[in-house]
Amino acid sequence: METRRDILWRVYVSFLGIVVLSMLILGKAFYIQRFEGERWRNLSDSLHQRIVELDADRGTIYSEDGHMLSTSLPQFDIYLDFKADGLRDKNGKVFRDNIDSFSIAMAKFFGDKSSAQYKAELKEGYRKKSRYYSLKKKMSFDEYKAFRQFPLVKLGRNKSGVIVEESSKRLSPFGLLANRTIGLSREHVASNGKVKKQNVGLEMSYDSLLTGQKGQRLIRFAAGGAIPVEGFEVEPENGKDVFTTLDVNIQDITENALLRMMETSEALYGTAIVMETKTGKIKSIANLGRRPDGSYWEDDNYALRVTEPGSTIKLVTLMAILEKGTSKLNDLVEVGSAGRMIVGPRNVNDAERSPKPVLTVEECFAHSSNVGMSKLAMKAFAQNPKEFRDYLHKYHMDVPSPIDLSNIPKPRVAPLEKSSGGVMNMITMSFGYAVQVSPLHTLALYNAIANNGRMMKPYLVSSIRQDGIVTRQFEPTVIEENISKPEVIEAAKRSMEAVVKEGTGRPVFKDFPFAVAGKTGTAHVADGNIKYQHGVYQASFVGYFPANDPQYTCIVVIRSKPHAAIHYGGSLSGPVFKEIATKLYSSYVNKKDPVQWNPKKDSAAFFYAGNTEDIRTVYKTLNMSYTDSAAQGNWSSVYAANYRPVVKSAGIKQQVMPNVRGMGLKDALFLLENMGMKVSVQGKGKVSGQSVSPGTNVTKGMTVTIDLI
Repeated sequence: METRRDILWRVYVSFLGIVVLSMLILGKAFYIQRFEGERWRNLSDSLHQRIVELDADRGTIYSEDGHMLSTSLPQFDIYLDFKADGLRDKNGKVFRDNIDSFSIAMAKFFGDKSSAQYKAELKEGYRKKSRYYSLKKKMSFDEYKAFRQFPLVKLGRNKSGVIVEESSKRLSPFGLLANRTIGLSREHVASNGKVKKQNVGLEMSYDSLLTGQKGQRLIRFAAGGAIPVEGFEVEPENGKDVFTTLDVNIQDITENALLRMMETSEALYGTAIVMETKTGKIKSIANLGRRPDGSYWEDDNYALRVTEPGSTIKLVTLMAILEKGTSKLNDLVEVGSAGRMIVGPRNVNDAERSPKPVLTVEECFAHSSNVGMSKLAMKAFAQNPKEFRDYLHKYHMDVPSPIDLSNIPKPRVAPLEKSSGGVMNMITMSFGYAVQVSPLHTLALYNAIANNGRMMKPYLVSSIRQDGIVTRQFEPTVIEENISKPEVIEAAKRSMEAVVKEGTGRPVFKDFPFAVAGKTGTAHVADGNIKYQHGVYQASFVGYFPANDPQYTCIVVIRSKPHAAIHYGGSLSGPVFKEIATKLYSSYVNKKDPVQWNPKKDSAAFFYAGNTEDIRTVYKTLNMSYTDSAAQGNWSSVYAANYRPVVKSAGIKQQVMPNVRGMGLKDALFLLENMGMKVSVQGKGKVSGQSVSPGTNVTKGMTVTIDLI
């Protein structure tokens, strides 16, 4: 009895313990579900789900005439979800039925693996139940279109398990043309593992507009991979399009003219820019650098690189002394006949001997005399050399170019304080050394002279558009309404015309068919690793055309190879300018559109058609002579040949649409209805047109409409 009571007591205690433990578990479960459930669910989701960014399509860069200069092409990454319901239903029947044909299609189209290899890899992925199996990366759009018609794929995503992720790659359809100015946009992985953008040119300057707004997608991670969660996606907002001022045809002319000279002279690098005179629009900009294999590519924006310009800076010296009033255009300057002279504290040499020992100011500029221009600068600014800097500033030669690009280099000017060798530096600057400016600076100044003193901001972008709608328009901008006095502008024009007519530009422009104004420049280079003893020169020609009504301003700058035989501005850069000017003048300035020739209507010309016997009867009744070539045909046409009517057989065939033009309504209806056609008539008179073309096969019951006038 005692034993039984002891056993029962132990059973009751155990049962009570189980009840208490169960109550504790249920209480804890209730507490977690009721008060901590949201936190644990969020934690679970955070471990198995993640939001990823979706890249927007990058905007396109266009030329002014609508050609694509830089655009994004779609590419596709293909994955397979082997746990998709369609692939697992009925013990994988869809997968088994399609794997052979799908493998064959993949092998045949892509040719990178055999069908057996594809089949084995797909079966292994299916066995492992991979949810994000990588099938093909960077598939082109044409490849993707073909892929969509493959067996299995065309069943749709739910049945095939195909997951498509779209991305894009940047492409420049015109290759070399303006490549460096348009720039590039690409991503690279930095040393810290982060993806960074590498943009240059317009791609960098307008990156925020071109990039657009990224979207978001929810990804769920599960055994075998990760899959997108449908319905949890924010579509990206595509980037805006940038329309430039560039003209593809002018760019092609500029690029090819520069490239030919670069290849002929084996030059180190060169740039050529064409600007629309009245607006400041950059119509073309070519930048070519020599590569180790001897070919040329747009590897840097040499149009913005600041260097010692040589004699093209003499325009600043000329305008400064004229505006200051220390010299006039017809004043005489002794330059000597030795080609060198001591001017102030330094010895100045002329690249070429002066044609005579005494020149006018205009002739000093035209013949590019370093001695003459330095003596004029000495006369004007010896007492206060810093004043020369004021004129550089007035002509915007000491500030970064306002062109709409990023990272514009700033010009460099040597010190002009007397205590820092200011007089020496000022004299050196007067003929193009001790100052560094970019070709674009020089172009903008010469363009201002061509534009009667109005300096325009050079710009490359004309508008920003979103889905074809203009969101921002850029108009020509005036930097300075008058950079100098009108009489100084006229004197500068006259001097630049003299360069071409009688100065350093005369050899290349002799007997040129239209007027050009400009200036040559040759600078002995010493910068970076290049020293004077290496014999490298920078040759320039800058000017505008036609001189009497400037439409375009152009600069060509070429850096020669060491000890090049041809290295002067007139002989190296001048011919490039000449070729560009010639082609632009004939194509854009003096363009002659063809006039369509409209022959006078021959009053004796006529054309009729109808029954052959009826036509003959008419001519016999009227007693008119005619040429009968109708033979035995029932239907004929009549036309004039040498003012004489000719009757010719129409050659009617069964089930072939005849030519009823020229017939009266009676003959046309008789002929067509006898061939079994239904006829609809519009107008009055004889037949002038028919809805079914002659020679077309016809069937019984076909409807034809004939027009009468």
